[in-house]
Amino acid sequence: MINTNLLVETLSVLTRNGKTESDVLWVGSSEVKISWDNFEKLADVEYDGGFGTQEVATDLLIVGDGWWLERLEYDGSEWWSFKTTPKEPEELIEVLSLTSSLGFETLVQLNTPYSDDDDN
Repeated sequence: MINTNLLVETLSVLTRNGKTESDVLWVGSSEVKISWDNFEKLADVEYDGGFGTQEVATDLLIVGDGWWLERLEYDGSEWWSFKTTPKEPEELIEVLSLTSSLGFETLVQLNTPYSDDDDN
């Protein structure tokens, strides 16, 4: 059992990423939002952050300007993931495929012709 205080965890992740609670625009999910004060009161709670069952709402978001925190989990172990709006690439390409039967390929890999000369 890994006891984790949700509020302490949240504030720690914000601090590690150069943010504070004053940088938060809203808290909630894609369907509803709550005030920071409401979140802060309810988040001052211990949960088991280790493997097992995910206890914190799976769709909980903390949103700022150009960034957000979202909940991730693996086999019940859960944590915040800090995300930022990606920088828009300058290069625009025409793609022929978004899927692969091989799997685990990037968009560029899927749309770059392969030749036997690539091995030399």
